[in-house]
Amino acid sequence: MTTAFLYARYSTSLQSQESVEDQFHLLRQRAEREGWAIVGEGADRAISGTVRDRPGLQDAMRAIERGEATVLMAESLDRISRDQEDLANLFKRVRFAGGSIVTLSEGTIGAIHIGMGGTMSALFLEQLADKVRRGHIGRVNAGRIPGGISYGYRAVREFDAQGEPVRGLREIDPDQAAIIRRIFAEYADGASPVRIAHQLNSEGIPAPRGGLWRANAITGNRKRGNGILHNQLYIGRLVYNRQSFRKDPLTRKR
Repeated sequence: MTTAFLYARYSTSLQSQESVEDQFHLLRQRAEREGWAIVGEGADRAISGTVRDRPGLQDAMRAIERGEATVLMAESLDRISRDQEDLANLFKRVRFAGGSIVTLSEGTIGAIHIGMGGTMSALFLEQLADKVRRGHIGRVNAGRIPGGISYGYRAVREFDAQGEPVRGLREIDPDQAAIIRRIFAEYADGASPVRIAHQLNSEGIPAPRGGLWRANAITGNRKRGNGILHNQLYIGRLVYNRQSFRKDPLTRKR
């Protein structure tokens, strides 16, 4: 009897947890129609398809390589991976173990699917990055904030004429703004960041990310323009595109 391992994934924390169960539901139906015995299920929640070492996918590959499963099932090829190199490697490993990959979207996966699917996924990621950058530039040109929320501000919820959220709007948080003014005043009077952090902690004032204040949250990095003292947003200057990130193709570290 053919044995199948079901794999499901969704990309970000902004997506629904129900996505995984929806995928499994459809995969189970397909396996039942085919008469395949399900020997395991693996899921990776809120993990990008460009991440190589995903726990759920590793479980699936172990089942295939041990001979416990002969079919790796997923909703679509991009659920398994969005990286061309990884996708080709996974395909080779499954074929070497005598197994196959079957998706609901593409059917039984062959070499042409790997080539075309990997190319399409790579193009999708490039286009997505371009769209994100364009969106950021548009927000900056409109005087809005393209990134996260700096300490001292809070998001403003507004909608445009089409009912879509207007992103990047901020307003001052009075309580946090008072802490920022206090930090600048005490630093100007000669207090060290360590002393300021200690005093804020002793008064039970939460740090920007919750928890305790640390000196580096106050000093930050002058070159990167972060930290309370170097955040130019506090003098009304919005700085955009000061950093860029790339992933090492070997370590996958950013």
